Amino acid sequence: MPNANAKLRCNNRGGQEAGRRELVSRSLQSAQHCLEDQDFGTAYAHYLLVLNLAPELKSSVKETFQFTLFKWAEELDSLARIQDLFNCYEQALELYPNDEVICNSMGEHLFRMGFRDEAAGYFHKAVKLNPDFADAKENFYRVANWLVERWHFIMLNDTKRNLTYLKAIENAVQSGCKSVLDIGTGTGILSMFAKKAGASFVYACELSKTMYELARDVVAANNMEREIKLLHLKSLDLEIPKHIPERVSLVVTETVDAGLFGEGIVESLIHAWEHLLLQPK
Repeated sequence: MPNANAKLRCNNRGGQEAGRRELVSRSLQSAQHCLEDQDFGTAYAHYLLVLNLAPELKSSVKETFQFTLFKWAEELDSLARIQDLFNCYEQALELYPNDEVICNSMGEHLFRMGFRDEAAGYFHKAVKLNPDFADAKENFYRVANWLVERWHFIMLNDTKRNLTYLKAIENAVQSGCKSVLDIGTGTGILSMFAKKAGASFVYACELSKTMYELARDVVAANNMEREIKLLHLKSLDLEIPKHIPERVSLVVTETVDAGLFGEGIVESLIHAWEHLLLQPK
């Protein structure tokens, strides 16, 4: 009897496998017919079914799947079905999470819709996945020109200003300020100054996704990614101990330019003093 049950289970598994292969084969044929008829939405649905039933086919159908996705996305865009468009890309990225072409295409849609910060994130990921991907690099530089304010470059090249910040941070750290919070870190330069000055704990927050990603790259290039905790957050949203374990002894910021009040620096510093900074005794 046990042998009979085992044989029955084996036959059931064999039947299920044969059914799966048949469904995959039929869905691939249907997808191809839909592409010939330019019915991209239905073709996309068939490919989703195929890839979920037979993930082993991901490599062989990837290019055709990409073509189908992009064509269907164009139709959804023209019909203003924005949520459906994003859903399709989310599904595609679940199947191909490290596909630079899909990431770049998602970024292009976001950029056209005005979501430049989010678009920069996808372009940046595409370049990370494939540094030789010319389209993604061009897209990333283009969106960065929109997002990275010109005063960043002016300040970074202001040697006198930077040396003044460096000296002030060194003096504060040497006076006993061992935990530092950098508000609006930008490229991360002040955080790196603090760490090089000997601060034990350095935290940095940045609201802009583009600048946050840039800071991560700069900090990593200086081998400090394990020594500086970068947070993609507005300073007003920082919580203890959720984001940083305790109040810091020093707050630094380089948001003081001609747009002093426009950048919300007063509000941010008051918040830091009241909630994040150690109070004097």
